Amino acid sequence: MKKLVLFGPPGSGKGTFSAQIKKVLPDIAHISTGDIFRENLKNETPLGLKAKEYMDKGELVPDDVVIDMVADRLSKDDLKQNGFILDGFPRTLAQAEALSEITQVDLLLLLEVSRDVITKRILGRFGCNECGEIYNKYTLPPKIEKGEDQWICDKCGAEIKFEQRSDDTEETLKNRLDAYEKNAKPIIKYYKKKKLLKKVDAENTLDLSAGDIKKIIEV
Repeated sequence: MKKLVLFGPPGSGKGTFSAQIKKVLPDIAHISTGDIFRENLKNETPLGLKAKEYMDKGELVPDDVVIDMVADRLSKDDLKQNGFILDGFPRTLAQAEALSEITQVDLLLLLEVSRDVITKRILGRFGCNECGEIYNKYTLPPKIEKGEDQWICDKCGAEIKFEQRSDDTEETLKNRLDAYEKNAKPIIKYYKKKKLLKKVDAENTLDLSAGDIKKIIEV
């Protein structure tokens, strides 16, 4: 059983890498804080309602509420045998210290990617309006090109064109990366001190073999 934390900047490929890990450990649970939030909000749990109060005011949900949500999810029976990949938590040093109180993590995997690659990954994202399949103009376009910035969806055959998401701009990306770096430094230092930090070159994680993945996660 492995308890892993995936850590890295926006666009570092945490979702892609967790899918690679699941090929090696099919029963391990991928826990994203976004999913935990949505679940609590949808089910109107006491924690979900508390988080909603802050979100409705446009405020950040405080650490203690986020920590309680994660602690609740990590207490569930499905994780006791199969372990987990935690994605999106911790985001602050206080959350990292709280996580150590909740459970003993085996490794924090720090996904390292250059800003240039991250920029292409995020600013090139677009999707099919018909089936929701996600593509990237620079790194993963559909196979059939129809014209400039126009393709045929590989999955459903619909015509699609490149339309950048409204929040995917160079300015917002720079702000997000700057904020990540500021918050990341104390968290990285914390796990390094605990000898639980492992750096992963995440430029092309899809090229990693099952053997490579096993070596990284130490199974």
